[in-house]
Amino acid sequence: MLALPITFSSVIGVFAPVFSRPVWQHVKVLLTGVALTPGKWTATAIRQIIGCSAASNFQTYHRVLNRPVWSPLKASRLLLRLLVAVFTPPGVVVLGLNDISERRRGEQITAKGIYRAPVRSSHSHFVKVSGLRWPACMGLTPLSWADRSWALPFLTVLCPSECFYEQRGRRHQTLAARARQMIQNASHHIQILHKLFERFIDTVCYAL
Repeated sequence: MLALPITFSSVIGVFAPVFSRPVWQHVKVLLTGVALTPGKWTATAIRQIIGCSAASNFQTYHRVLNRPVWSPLKASRLLLRLLVAVFTPPGVVVLGLNDISERRRGEQITAKGIYRAPVRSSHSHFVKVSGLRWPACMGLTPLSWADRSWALPFLTVLCPSECFYEQRGRRHQTLAARARQMIQNASHHIQILHKLFERFIDTVCYAL
């Protein structure tokens, strides 16, 4: 069993009710690895930095993520509550929205689409990128060690392509619709915490 400092255990212990007791033991390893691993936060890199890359049950850590029986929405609400309590100054909670394109390939990745690459594109030059689209909702808050506000994400939602919905005979949910759902969910939870909120929308989500 992984022995953790009391201070760190008390912080991540907020998320313990989301998981069953056996799964929580593996989640603690993943969260500790996220705090220590430089670069990409993959399950393989996390196991290597923790020192359990040679464990016979290595696939269990992957199953925590790709076979979730826990509620990511409940975990995001706990994370939002933690961010508001620790980083947000008294007053208004400012929320930001942005979308991220994750480059993925493979026949089993059916939700991927072709989107505009915002960083590589300009007004006169259009660059396409193939992958998954993830709108992210984050809290914008000033930090004492930085001279600008930081964006602290607490919820990301997959936004499948229009072709994905057509193949399944379902109504297409646009990026703006997904973002609106995320804002409504987050604002409702913030009001439960007796906080006011403001919205800062990225140009991609201007329709809101």
